[in-house]
Amino acid sequence: MTDQPSAAKPKTPFHDLDHYLAIPRLNGLTLSPDGSRLVTTVATLDTKKTGYRNALWEIDTAGIAPARRLTRSAKGESSAAFTADGGLLFTSSRPDPDADDEQDGSALWYLPASGGEAELLHQRAGGVNGFSVNTSSETVLVNAAVLPGAADEQSDEELRKARKERKVSAILHSGYPVRFWDHDLGPDQNRLFVLKRRQQDPEFPGTKEQQIRSELRAVTPDIGKGLFEEHVELSPDGSFALVNVSIPGAKADVRIRVERIQLDTAERTVVAAGSEDCYPGPISPDGKRAIIIKESDSTPEQAVTMTLWLLELSSGELTPLAADWDRWGNPAAWLPDNKTLVVTADDNGRSPIFLIDTETNQVRKLTSDDAAYTDVHVSADGQQVYALRSSYAFPAEVVRVELSDGTVSALRGPVERPELPGKIEEISTTVADGSTVRAWLVLPEEETSTAHPLLLWIHGGPLGSWNAWTWRWNPMLMAARGYAVLLPDPALSTGYGQDFIQRGWGRWGAEPFSDLMAITDAAVARADIDAERTAAMGGSFGGYMANWVAGHTDRFKAIVTHASLWELPGFSTSTDMAMYWRREMSAQMAAENSPHHAVANIVSPVLVIHGDKDYRVPIGEGLRLWYELLASSGRPADDEGNTVHRFLYFPDENHWILKPQHARVWYSVVESFLAEHVLGQRVDPVKELGL
Repeated sequence: MTDQPSAAKPKTPFHDLDHYLAIPRLNGLTLSPDGSRLVTTVATLDTKKTGYRNALWEIDTAGIAPARRLTRSAKGESSAAFTADGGLLFTSSRPDPDADDEQDGSALWYLPASGGEAELLHQRAGGVNGFSVNTSSETVLVNAAVLPGAADEQSDEELRKARKERKVSAILHSGYPVRFWDHDLGPDQNRLFVLKRRQQDPEFPGTKEQQIRSELRAVTPDIGKGLFEEHVELSPDGSFALVNVSIPGAKADVRIRVERIQLDTAERTVVAAGSEDCYPGPISPDGKRAIIIKESDSTPEQAVTMTLWLLELSSGELTPLAADWDRWGNPAAWLPDNKTLVVTADDNGRSPIFLIDTETNQVRKLTSDDAAYTDVHVSADGQQVYALRSSYAFPAEVVRVELSDGTVSALRGPVERPELPGKIEEISTTVADGSTVRAWLVLPEEETSTAHPLLLWIHGGPLGSWNAWTWRWNPMLMAARGYAVLLPDPALSTGYGQDFIQRGWGRWGAEPFSDLMAITDAAVARADIDAERTAAMGGSFGGYMANWVAGHTDRFKAIVTHASLWELPGFSTSTDMAMYWRREMSAQMAAENSPHHAVANIVSPVLVIHGDKDYRVPIGEGLRLWYELLASSGRPADDEGNTVHRFLYFPDENHWILKPQHARVWYSVVESFLAEHVLGQRVDPVKELGL
């Protein structure tokens, strides 16, 4: 992963970072009303190699014609969705071709079904966050941020202009939360609007493109901060929407409920609320029923649960759906029969498509391959579904799945599968309490006379699973360097039933840690794995576990901890979502499971990585970890200040390292650190570090 001439063609794209970062990436999928057109977003590396540029591509649903590019602009396009007339809506910050001045923020654009140039549909001073539309009505619901002191769009624009000209960035808060992920909340607040197309002024023929294309009618003017993380489900006839609304509570708590918003009158009605957080799912094609997802309140002793419920929209009655199914279903769509629900769910290291009969509560697994499915859409005739599919063997690709027998066919996408430098196996072990812990094991493709060094990669969440392709933590890059990479799902992982989550709940340093050690033991017992050359790595909760591992065993030659939790009592109140974490993280739980208590036991070299814009695990966690490694660990800085530890700091990255030039640095520094401490080799990191 070090610098090499760009003209040199590597054996695979994973043998050279520049080639790896240039692999196009698919994201999102939308299906036309007649089921004849699929559109996906493809991100490609820009010419400066400092960003990715999105474009919309059309995929032939029959899998015969090659993929066709639909859009091209320097700013790129995203969030595409078909309208009832077969046109395509998308957001973009591309400039208005008829305007003299370029306006900041994304705008809403429309590409007619007949093709031609895209039309600017709506642009506003605060930009457009997103929109909701379906293929059976003309309603377009727009999400846009408004300053609370603004009476209308004009005053909102004037207030924004005043803040910008006076260089005011201050925000006065009166509630919680105040920031989310990597950005501040406020002073503007999200609102929902119905988009209304304006007619051309007959007195000015031929100037349609120079007029205001549309106007917005507010349907949530008094919702306050309730839509800071909203999900919208629009009814098939476009008359109402189901929206999750965040409601402030006592002692900085926040509850999430589902409201029905009548779009013609802006009337709001609560349809799902209570002690659980509630989220809206798909509405049936006949508009009579909808899915509600309920997330239970957790405690330090009781794990969170995710359950599906069926909402009768006429009566408001809620009934549990597939209550005996021990998986967390993610509802995707209804079939045209109005009784069958298509869902995805983590399941034993995969994420298949399932079908739920809402009348009998029977669940049928549709796909059986070693893959994860997302962005599922049902064909117009209800005979197939289309989706994005990925696994550790290939990045996201567009597929068609037959509902009759689960046959999966890959369609002709804009990107071919890259050649891989590794192969994938599955291993498992039985731990002390009788539970089975499984993992993917990525091995270098090339045969060697010596056993492979092993990297233990620990996933984040903690409620998650290693089951899909990832560009940020890609094991194939390490396989290209000769490493075996172990991807285990320990206690707290999803896809193994509620009991598997419960066994690690409130016990982060117990079963999750012992599971990781047990599956590592199983891996190093193989003849092709070198037990003496190992390292442990993780990000977020995986970084927490890497810190815990560092303080509770010296078996690993190196530790890489990214965006990690270090001192749990401090983290629990400084994170952006403290109300969530505090439910599990009592004072006792935090004290018993905080890795910082074992800093004196850390003797393995540690690479700390953190982004300053990380509000989920704030930078203070990384700063304290770094200081205490140098001051108090079992390998502190020596009398001259020298240390085996390293701190890779990104001033302008968040919880994830997203900029391609920084991803290049991330992988390069990780390789250099591991080469030194695991392989005993010197590999210089990229020159851009200035070292």
